[in-house]
Amino acid sequence: MRNLKTMPGSPLPLGAHVTKNGIQFSIFSRHCHSVTLLLFESDEADSPFIEVPLDPELHRTGDIWHILVEGLPVQQLYGYSIDGPYEPEKGHRFNRNKLLIDPCARAITGTRRWDLTMAQGYDAGSPDLDLSFSTSSSIPYTPRCIALDRPRILHGMPLRIPERDYIIYELHVKGFTCHESSGVAHGGTFRGLAEKIPYLKELGINAVELMPVQEFDEDDNTNVNPRTGERLKNFWGYNTMAFFAPKGSYSSAGSMGQQVAEFRDMVSAFHEAGIEVILDVVFNHTGEGDETGPTVSFRGIDNSIYYILKENRRFYTNFSGCGNTFNCNHPLVREFILDALRYWVIDMNIDGFRFDLASILGRDQNGSIMSNPPLIEVIHEDPILRNTKIIAEAWDAAGAYQVGEFPGRWAEWNGRYRDDIRRFWRGDPNSVGYFATRVTGSSDLYGAAGKGPLQSINFVTCHDGFTLNDLVSYRRKRNIENGEDNADGEDHNLSCSLGVEGPDATKLITKMRTRQIRNFIATLFLSQGIPMLLGGDEFRRTQKGNNNAYCQDNEISWVDWRLMDANMDIFRFTKEMIRFRKDHPVLRKGSFFTGEARNGKAHPDISWHGFRAGEPDWRPESRSIAMLLCGYYGESADGRPDNDLYIIFHSGRINRKFEIPPAPSGGRWKVAIDTANEPPGDIFEAGKEPYLEGTIYYVRKMSTVVLVA
Repeated sequence: MRNLKTMPGSPLPLGAHVTKNGIQFSIFSRHCHSVTLLLFESDEADSPFIEVPLDPELHRTGDIWHILVEGLPVQQLYGYSIDGPYEPEKGHRFNRNKLLIDPCARAITGTRRWDLTMAQGYDAGSPDLDLSFSTSSSIPYTPRCIALDRPRILHGMPLRIPERDYIIYELHVKGFTCHESSGVAHGGTFRGLAEKIPYLKELGINAVELMPVQEFDEDDNTNVNPRTGERLKNFWGYNTMAFFAPKGSYSSAGSMGQQVAEFRDMVSAFHEAGIEVILDVVFNHTGEGDETGPTVSFRGIDNSIYYILKENRRFYTNFSGCGNTFNCNHPLVREFILDALRYWVIDMNIDGFRFDLASILGRDQNGSIMSNPPLIEVIHEDPILRNTKIIAEAWDAAGAYQVGEFPGRWAEWNGRYRDDIRRFWRGDPNSVGYFATRVTGSSDLYGAAGKGPLQSINFVTCHDGFTLNDLVSYRRKRNIENGEDNADGEDHNLSCSLGVEGPDATKLITKMRTRQIRNFIATLFLSQGIPMLLGGDEFRRTQKGNNNAYCQDNEISWVDWRLMDANMDIFRFTKEMIRFRKDHPVLRKGSFFTGEARNGKAHPDISWHGFRAGEPDWRPESRSIAMLLCGYYGESADGRPDNDLYIIFHSGRINRKFEIPPAPSGGRWKVAIDTANEPPGDIFEAGKEPYLEGTIYYVRKMSTVVLVA
């Protein structure tokens, strides 16, 4: 095999592609002097079996280096060595001694050998490590790329679930099933997640949002748990190294390309069950860190192109909080991001994307926020991505907060919803007005821009922060096991433990915490917009007060399915709330309420109330609000009106009597939900709700009541 026949090949497409004549390799690098293709016989080999220098006269077209190598097998392992100027002050960090991952690799293997500290290999004795040219080879410490056949295109019709019907469930692929209690045969893998589809169907969700599955180094965290002495992990995966490659360790069948097939099989299984798949993607930075970080891919291919650098180009801007910032609006980087997104849609059948720290996608090559960011616009308009869901985390780590400002059809994680809902149920002053605005779709954020409530992704909890159980059980974070002296993680949690920290509370406090959990779940599914539930919150998953478990690949982060048996009442309540939302289109409107009677109707679409009908209390000291939703405006698919709904939210610490107005339809009120009742009276099945007697309802402290006409 050492006398390989080569041909110039083609500059496009980028990456490694199996053809009938061999394997076509192509990679971009503008400022380098030379490119060498390294071919490996196995992922155990510490050196390539052959090095193939690319002749710039034959193998370079513009800034693309390319070659066709005949006779190579499918699953050929490869990487690159790229030489050029090592001038960090000018932004160039080429180093021929470093094995580089192809940015367009569809899969990588040998991740168990990953050691980013050894991969960097600084020469000893330099006071400025990043200015020390390392002659150490990183080959023994870097994974290999795999050349694969392009998979068969899946031609099944996409689900295209309407946004108004969307119910998102955020989860971690490994953490969801790796606990011994999960009951699956292939825990911690794509296949194991597919085994949980019947559970997700029973719950009623129709979209899963997967935390990062693009290849990352689990061992790039050097912190140590001070209590156990164990080295911590990069569990969440927000440090992408290969944006086209599904994570090999999440495959039950192996990581020599099997991860691609297993991921696609998982997506197909979800689609067959009527569930869409959204990927959490991290294009704001890479896992190469700051100026002292390792050279693994982009840094050694063309550092000055791929990253936003400071005026002193030795240093990286750090709008991500992770050491570097991807140069998203450089035309070449923009095209790279689009190619990756298209690949996940075309080849992997993905339904949508949630963009981590998406404000960075709107920064120019100097790091300034742009008024019309081309990348954000082209993702919105790209014909391949046109029918995918696109969701922005509309802020970054450098102070940009753009909730309500993403254009067109972009939806957003509504951080203001999270905060205002928490403030209200904590009993904060001056919270009722903001709460009312959030549960009706956040018109203050989305109305002025001509958007609707379906641009708002509503959530009370997500992977980043307390779980729902911990939100009502802890006032302060418990992150000491993260090895950062409890300095990491958010301090401003807007949580309330009801006077006792942790699980060892009195029966009364435990009862009230359970009621608060029902309140949060009820609020989430009664709100206009798209609800997102954090995986495990439906049966009180706990992280024991850790609100930043990014590094905990252990029982702190893993879903303990035994909690479902212990908290079946909360699971049932959540499942019934999802059913209730699906039953009532007036909760899933595509437009904002106006508070006016329209279309010849005698009643407004919404009216506000307090202890007395028609008299809402908006004062700073108020802790209650009620709203009447007129079913005539229900926007059902068949044109029939919905039921009238009367919803009371009472976060006060005393019981109160509420006067109930007549239903616009003239029907009698039934009690559908009362979070202060013990199960099963906390939520009644459809058709089994008891009638309200009289015109007064006694609402107990810290509770939600829903009446149905």
